[in-house]
Amino acid sequence: MQLPKINVPKKYYKIGAWVVGVFFLLLISLGAIAYSKREALLKKMMAKAIVKAKKDYGLTVRVGKAGFSGLSTVSMERISVVPKDRDTLTSIHDLSIGIKLFPLLFGNVKLSEIKLNDGKFNVVIRDTLSNLDFILKRKRKDSSTTKSKVDLSEIADNLLNEVLYKIPDDMEIKNFMMQLNDNDTSSLKFLTSLATIENGKLHATILVNDTEAKWQVAGMLKPARKQLDVTLFAADHKKVELPRYLQQKLHTKLSFDTVRTEMKDAEFSGDDFKISGSWSVKNLMINQARIAANDIVVTNAKIDADVLVGPNYLCLDSTSSIFLKNAVVHPYIKYTLSPNKIYQLKLNAEEQNAQDLLEAFPQGLFESLDGMQVSGKLKYNLDFYLDTSIPDSVKFNSNLTPNNFKILKWGKTDLQKINHDFIYTPYEYGKPMRDILIGPSNPNFTPLAAISFNFRNALLTSEDPSFFRHHGFVEESFRKSIAVNFKEKRFKRGGSTISMQLVKNVFLSRNKTISRKAEEILIVWMIENNRLISKERMLEVYFNIIEMGPNVYGIGEAARYYFGKPPYELSVGEGIFLANIVPRPKAALYKFMSDGSLKPYLLPYFNFIGNTMARRGLTSADTTGYGFYNVRLREGLRQFLLPDSVVIDTAALEVDEEVPIIPPAVQQDKGKSVFDRLFPSKKDSVTRPAVKVDTTKTKKQIRQERRAERRKEKGDSD
Repeated sequence: MQLPKINVPKKYYKIGAWVVGVFFLLLISLGAIAYSKREALLKKMMAKAIVKAKKDYGLTVRVGKAGFSGLSTVSMERISVVPKDRDTLTSIHDLSIGIKLFPLLFGNVKLSEIKLNDGKFNVVIRDTLSNLDFILKRKRKDSSTTKSKVDLSEIADNLLNEVLYKIPDDMEIKNFMMQLNDNDTSSLKFLTSLATIENGKLHATILVNDTEAKWQVAGMLKPARKQLDVTLFAADHKKVELPRYLQQKLHTKLSFDTVRTEMKDAEFSGDDFKISGSWSVKNLMINQARIAANDIVVTNAKIDADVLVGPNYLCLDSTSSIFLKNAVVHPYIKYTLSPNKIYQLKLNAEEQNAQDLLEAFPQGLFESLDGMQVSGKLKYNLDFYLDTSIPDSVKFNSNLTPNNFKILKWGKTDLQKINHDFIYTPYEYGKPMRDILIGPSNPNFTPLAAISFNFRNALLTSEDPSFFRHHGFVEESFRKSIAVNFKEKRFKRGGSTISMQLVKNVFLSRNKTISRKAEEILIVWMIENNRLISKERMLEVYFNIIEMGPNVYGIGEAARYYFGKPPYELSVGEGIFLANIVPRPKAALYKFMSDGSLKPYLLPYFNFIGNTMARRGLTSADTTGYGFYNVRLREGLRQFLLPDSVVIDTAALEVDEEVPIIPPAVQQDKGKSVFDRLFPSKKDSVTRPAVKVDTTKTKKQIRQERRAERRKEKGDSD
């Protein structure tokens, strides 16, 4: 259907033309007035900013000369910023900043150009003070003011826009030094000798500590499209290395060939602000004592990431992918801030070649498995959820599922070596104690059949009740450990099974690192799921290597050391006692009275373990303490016991942080839950020779001397 033609009288065209003309005349007039007054306005604005900096932050800002050098370009010379009673923070010889006019009409400050010559940003630390302390003087809002709800997605959007707006179309920076002086003893310097942006192309040369290194930055910047692609690398085909100052502060060595960061898009997706990009690194080397005892090398890694910023959470979406050589893993990480803090982690590695997954681990991460060859396929899933308001409801599920998985070749260690006689070397303070033959040729070696069920059942009840049913791990134990440790804000309870303790002691180094723990878990999975070692043999070896006193290893040595009898003669009470000392073997003798009987505080533990065994049909029910009153230390050791008047804090003796324990005494504290009473605090296990105690000293003096001795021993071992 054709619309009827509307005839507009010519006079309305004339009126419209006059209105538009007058509007442009007003704009021109206002622009001319602003142009003529711009110098005065600039001085007024600068004066106001200088006064505000002085009042709010105690900063003395000086500008030797300032003025317009173009329509919208401000040039300044001899700029300095000095915090009160501190060293100069910033000094710039000359600086020019150009602003785009059109965005300014809508309240957006976008830079068109930046030129800087000979500048310095100097951070000085003297004792506990620095010339950045003024940041802490920022005025706080009145506490009575009602805080409005913060929307993280809007903050992320605004912050990103602010950063992108400050990227100029054209830039030239010459000789800009960023320096840190730490108490006049060490310093860190980054000199940008030249950095340019031209038509979106970024090039920068950075000199580290004068001649220590030369870094290059190159890439493309498209702030209007919210895109960037930037690569950091070293000149002359060298590696980018962490400067010496940071190596010393962080106790870490780090280097890489290249690091590339790419942002592909950033926009709202519903209520979430979504940032899509990638990050990749080549030949990354990390040496950090808490991670591993040696260099860890990641030859090629990349993550394609979709980051979501919601109204109250941050999230790495499951559409993200991590590429490690030929292996692919999809992560999901979410941190919710309110109303309760919630942590979520999911990992999904779809079924893929087992060898690809094994080789995806960084070089040097696993000592024993290095060089291992496998066949078949594997897939992995991890699901972790913790609501901090209800930590006991923590969710933890981890599954590594094999498909025709086979081990074709061992790595550096034969995981079946303990099926035969072998030499076990216990370590204390990182030093070997002695070689112990695990086999019939050793008179102290005790076959499983020759070990009293009283001890076997007591130790399994206290350490790993489901040993013969699980496949190396007890997820419920992990879950409870996470909940307890979170509530206590410290490592209070471990989740190790006997399988894990055995692998840790026989196959791995003594270094307490993240990599060793990861390798321990992987070896346990291989042994248990591929039936490389029978449960019976694992238990037999464990009973023969377990530490049970100062330089006492294995049940054969322990039974003779404490009771002067072979392991098959151990009574119920003696078995429960020996199970009790496993977490704190160095504290064993402190649990006896001077006449060789047990101290009364152990009776609740005996009743707890004994009743548990009785309910499971492992021993007869007993109302008299399950042999507690019949346990007697052999005569030869009683001379080393302390007088009954001396009380030793056995909890102060360090124990292995990874051994799950049941307490030496089940306290009846009304303020604690049953779970807290069953799993008290524990520390690292170390060997300590018997110490003679002066009974004239107070318990506090004795504890102080013990702590001083431990610190000295630790220093000597280091």
